Amino acid sequence: MTTSIDTYCGIDFHPFNPVPSMVVIEDIAHALSNLCRFSGHCSSFYSVANHSILVASILPKELRLAGLLHDASEAYLQDICSPIKKSPEFKMYRELEANVEAVIAQKFGYRFPLDPRVKEADCILLATEMRDLMPYPLRSECKPLKETIMPMSPKEAKAAFLQAYYQIRHDENEDFRG
Repeated sequence: MTTSIDTYCGIDFHPFNPVPSMVVIEDIAHALSNLCRFSGHCSSFYSVANHSILVASILPKELRLAGLLHDASEAYLQDICSPIKKSPEFKMYRELEANVEAVIAQKFGYRFPLDPRVKEADCILLATEMRDLMPYPLRSECKPLKETIMPMSPKEAKAAFLQAYYQIRHDENEDFRG
């Protein structure tokens, strides 16, 4: 039995023993753009890539990369809804996820564990998504954005995710040279 995943770009990804060379931004963008938030229970398709772009957009410049990639482990492990993921029975999954997250952070050069402001931005987007994309009002501990979310198709979300990634990298290089 193999414990590897064949990715969109043809990488043999080993979730139990990942290394930075197995992590490719195009794989992340592709997988997250095809992965629906809320286990698919939202009123229209809304991808994790779409969510991640919006999280990054409300963060300060120095945290945008971490915001864009805060759910990148889901490209390799899928998402599991929060009540299940937080249960004692899923401790091993949380450990696996943290390890993959750490390898992704190492590959792209941002701090892990994540800055608390990334988690706060994630919470703000969750509140906004619940308001705009769920068929029934749900509670959130955060205040939603004023703007309304406009879901993208998977193809649009993938392109926008990659564009956001390359723009963030460009901005980092400008700051370094500046």
